Amino acid sequence: MREINGQINAAGMKFAVVVSRFNSFFTEQLLKGAMDCFVRHGGSDADLTVVRVPGANETPVVTAKLVAAGGYDAVIVLGAVIQGATPHAELINGTVARALAKIALDNSIPVLNGIVCAQNLEQAIERSGTKQGNKGWDATMAAIETVAVLRSI
Repeated sequence: MREINGQINAAGMKFAVVVSRFNSFFTEQLLKGAMDCFVRHGGSDADLTVVRVPGANETPVVTAKLVAAGGYDAVIVLGAVIQGATPHAELINGTVARALAKIALDNSIPVLNGIVCAQNLEQAIERSGTKQGNKGWDATMAAIETVAVLRSI
């Protein structure tokens, strides 16, 4: 039996991180987590490009442009969408998730969805660096491993 596993070593990998400015109280914590994960696992600051966009809804088009431009092993998308009194958050979350998945599949490049989808502020806080961890860190860890797996295939 042959088994392929990805090593958690970001040395030599180049990542782009697309970060939503909307809900920056949360997204800046997600970005810190992503950057910390990348560097702690052997990545270099010089191999990390941060691109800021207005909101989560703008992340797919910018991600598609980054992927088309080439030069990145993965793109990590960070944002925070918090449910309000209308179904707007659900619409944004579903649309963005489908678009990011399509970009990844159409281009055979990891596009990690690190957008916090929360029902309330407490959940957003928990997923941005407290009890539930940091979704920016988690998305970056998944990107490192996925790139390593793809390189091994």
